[in-house]
Amino acid sequence: MADRPLIEEISLLHAQMCRGLADPTRIMILYCLADGPRYVTELAEMLEMSQPAVSRHLKVLRERGLVTATREGNNIYYSLRDRRVIAALDLLRQVMKSVLAEQAELAEAIAHKE
Repeated sequence: MADRPLIEEISLLHAQMCRGLADPTRIMILYCLADGPRYVTELAEMLEMSQPAVSRHLKVLRERGLVTATREGNNIYYSLRDRRVIAALDLLRQVMKSVLAEQAELAEAIAHKE
């Protein structure tokens, strides 16, 4: 029988985190925030995107609990809620590089057999 708490935790993980990370722009925003808090205008400039587009992505990240928003006068700056998300992304990138390297080796081995 399946582990019910694990299934529920994975469902929540998917709903909260995975959907928040489903867009490459949102991942780039998280990496931009890894060096410290930023204003929307700074993020828009860094990502070469419009401010409204960046704001929409930040809204998703905020709703998923990945970033926090702090008002400073008329401006709002954003921060990572938990730096471990960067460590998790870095780990996933390492796994992806390993998989791609293995696939390239396999493709090369197949090419040499032909």
